[in-house]
Amino acid sequence: MKYSLASFISGLIFGLGLIVSGMSNPEKVLGFLDLAGLWDPSLAFVMGGAILVGLGAFAVARRRTLSFLGFNMKVPGHTHIDKRLVIGGLTFGVGWGIAGFCPGPALVALGAGETKAMVFVAAMVAGMLIFEVLERRSAKA
Repeated sequence: MKYSLASFISGLIFGLGLIVSGMSNPEKVLGFLDLAGLWDPSLAFVMGGAILVGLGAFAVARRRTLSFLGFNMKVPGHTHIDKRLVIGGLTFGVGWGIAGFCPGPALVALGAGETKAMVFVAAMVAGMLIFEVLERRSAKA
């Protein structure tokens, strides 16, 4: 129960942060990504703040064996950059640049009833299903 409550509160705070920062507004995101046009640098501060918080959180997490809720810590330790990671990152970036959404903000915008987010989330789920089918086929081969 405490895990579900903590997850809900964390998700709520994260979603509110995405709304307040403008990350759930695709026009603002596309303005940030438009370096050759009317560039809006405000999201750089949001991202910089997120990076600082993340660095601090990972520094604390690496020294702990249990989370604050008492669960085992599972901090990623894999640092190898391979072809799949690069292709995945490029695909993510192209999708973000075309749509102005990444998964978290898209779900927030979907919850707000944004039509563009409905299309994006449907395409995202379809892409995840296609990936899963292809992964299972390659594992069998």
